[in-house]
Amino acid sequence: MISRVLTADLARHVGAQVRIAGWLHRKRQLKSMTFLVIRDRSGLAQVVLASPAEIGAASDLPEETVVAVTGTVAASDQAPGGAEIIHPVITQLSGAAQPPPFDLYRPTVTAALPTILDHAPASLRHPLLRAPFEISAAAIAGFRATLDGLGFIEVSTPKIVESATESGANVFGIDFFGRTAYLAQSPQFFKQALVGVFERVYETGPVFRAEPHDTARHLAEYTSLDAEFGFIEDHHDVMAVLREVTAGMVSAVAERSGAAVELLGIKLPEVPAQIPEIHITDAQELLARHTDEDPRGEPDLAPAHERWLSDWAVREHGSEFLYVTGYPMAKRPFYTHPEPGRPAYSNSFDLLFRGLEIVTGGQRLHRHCDYLAALAERGEDPGPYASYLAVFAAGMPPHGGFAMGLERWTARLTGADNVRRVTLFPRDLHRLSP
Repeated sequence: MISRVLTADLARHVGAQVRIAGWLHRKRQLKSMTFLVIRDRSGLAQVVLASPAEIGAASDLPEETVVAVTGTVAASDQAPGGAEIIHPVITQLSGAAQPPPFDLYRPTVTAALPTILDHAPASLRHPLLRAPFEISAAAIAGFRATLDGLGFIEVSTPKIVESATESGANVFGIDFFGRTAYLAQSPQFFKQALVGVFERVYETGPVFRAEPHDTARHLAEYTSLDAEFGFIEDHHDVMAVLREVTAGMVSAVAERSGAAVELLGIKLPEVPAQIPEIHITDAQELLARHTDEDPRGEPDLAPAHERWLSDWAVREHGSEFLYVTGYPMAKRPFYTHPEPGRPAYSNSFDLLFRGLEIVTGGQRLHRHCDYLAALAERGEDPGPYASYLAVFAAGMPPHGGFAMGLERWTARLTGADNVRRVTLFPRDLHRLSP
């Protein structure tokens, strides 16, 4: 049997007999001949049917049917990639496909987002809808490669946990053989514990938030890119590593998914050697002076504030990235390290990119006694955290880390207006299928 050739490689086989396989992307029937366009993972190839027998063999094939085509490669300036297949023999590899929810061969997507999501297994075949996930995959590869190069070890931690990580109000409870357990909001407790084993760890995996938000940027399940490492001075060490990771992700997208970037017509950002930063109190002063709102004293930034600060960073620093540091302790989890000299504020940060917070991180507490004091100050019982607190009783170095939402990152990178456009089978308030 002739080995399969990818459509993107056809031009290298002009004059040879080849076999391609994929989906019938489009069929154009003219008076004396028929053109088939076959789609595989690498691109598109044109097949020319000229004889009555060839045309008849494809007459009943609906688009999206899976086929194999054996024939001779001929050069053609009009065909995708500069080559096409002539004198074909077509073999149907699947049953006749049902029509997709919209024409996948058209260069634009006119379907509304609910239609796209309802029919995701088919609709994601459209090149424009598939491209963001190629970019997302490249970004993860860059995340891994950068941290591998910095001496980190990849880990995989449980997604069924005994206690809430961030807040008890935002967890999905489950029945774990008669005991109450939860879907993990983050790998935070585990990655901190593993700093005591490996010093430097990272993880890519799903996390779950039972937050009743119905917005364009929230999901009930998303992919979190986490890193944690020890022997730091403060949160600025974490910010320096995150800068390297961000640059590595952008570089990997450019190198590994350039065709998807070009197809979507997006401009990749430049990551400055030093990402500008601003303390939240100074950010709030700026907002109070230059906008119609006065957010001073608020524990967090509103989405409109994040957008304004991002625009300010572009104007003042030429950077699409901005660190906002020092968020109030009241807004941060109990394991956050306070700012020396200003205990109401924290050694933490958010990274804003193109108007949206995409990363949260900072320095963590590392002494057992400090954890007991932090929980007591918040009026929380240390009992549910017993196994977590035991980590620090065993001795832990000063450490910190960060978490990036992959879908938010990809949405900002591609200019998507809704995070669901860059999420495979999103889960939110209304969607549990497909």
